[in-house]
Amino acid sequence: MDNLGKFANRIHLDWYLFVPALLLSLAGLITMNSFAGENYFFARQSLWILISVLLFLFASALDWHFLRRTTMLVPLFLVITIALGVLLAAGHVTRGVQSWFTLGSLAFQPSDPAKIILILMLAKYFSRRHIEIKNLRHILISGFYALIVFLLVFLQPDFGGAVVIFAIWFGMVLLSGISKKHLAIVVVGGLLITAALWMFVFAPYQKARILSFIHPLEDVRGTGYNAYQSTVTVGSGQIFGKGVGQGSQSKLQYLPEYETDFIFAAFAEEWGFVGTVILLSLCLLLLFRLVNNAEYASTNFETLFGLGTAIFFFVHIVIHAGMNIGVMPVTGITFPFMSYGGSHLVTEWLTLGILSSMKCHSPGPRIQ
Repeated sequence: MDNLGKFANRIHLDWYLFVPALLLSLAGLITMNSFAGENYFFARQSLWILISVLLFLFASALDWHFLRRTTMLVPLFLVITIALGVLLAAGHVTRGVQSWFTLGSLAFQPSDPAKIILILMLAKYFSRRHIEIKNLRHILISGFYALIVFLLVFLQPDFGGAVVIFAIWFGMVLLSGISKKHLAIVVVGGLLITAALWMFVFAPYQKARILSFIHPLEDVRGTGYNAYQSTVTVGSGQIFGKGVGQGSQSKLQYLPEYETDFIFAAFAEEWGFVGTVILLSLCLLLLFRLVNNAEYASTNFETLFGLGTAIFFFVHIVIHAGMNIGVMPVTGITFPFMSYGGSHLVTEWLTLGILSSMKCHSPGPRIQ
């Protein structure tokens, strides 16, 4: 009991991170509850939330200074890239995407922790080079780290995950102070390569798939069916929603994957515009706290890690909500803390626990 009490005293909760994340998790849990018949997703998600919150508490009690060490980060990066590589050869295929390792009823998606490990790698790289950061080679070297993960995820093919990885790298490059002129050169070069591939490499059927991916609502009876049903579901919620458990579009399964890819639409149907505003306000509070903590962190590494995490959450929220209201392609991006699934929940809560611990264990002025 004494050891348990000592451990409890070491837990450092950042309530401005914990409470919004918990409310988002509970919002997702309530949304996927059918209130009638079997509640497979509700029961399993309840367990994953419990595990994730306990992991958050455990992580917030530890000192994570060892994450700054190259001898720790490089092996982590190698392990996750090897896992992503093995996944392409031996992973479980679901809906045409080879993104999961399966063990019985459990499934693990390594692209979720890969995004956080990439943030840690970039935070380490940029924090050690803040004086000479305007050198072009730092864009290229950091881009090489991101490109490895990007390609391994893109080839699954997980287009949404690849977009998030690119956004993490691009956002952290901008925030690190790298020369905007050099960055513009790299971006223009990438656009020229993409244009050349489109004109001379891609086959007609590949172009058709990309166009249907970008404009899903042009084929509402085929590739755009899910996107169309999602917009109908969001609109049906109107101002105050249909009520908890009364979402006919989602519960009657007119809206596919309402517990994962389209949970924002399912929530909007039951809670309406007012509930959606409250939900997005919780997201903004979480993001504001991440940025605020990063601003006052004591080291550049912690600042960049916090900002990279904020980019990670922001991109997930924007893309998921955007595809649910029909203004972005359907990519299979989860809504942080809300969507069904253990891999992303554990990753997100663990990351918050690490950041809560860093905030406590790194007091004092910034180390330049």
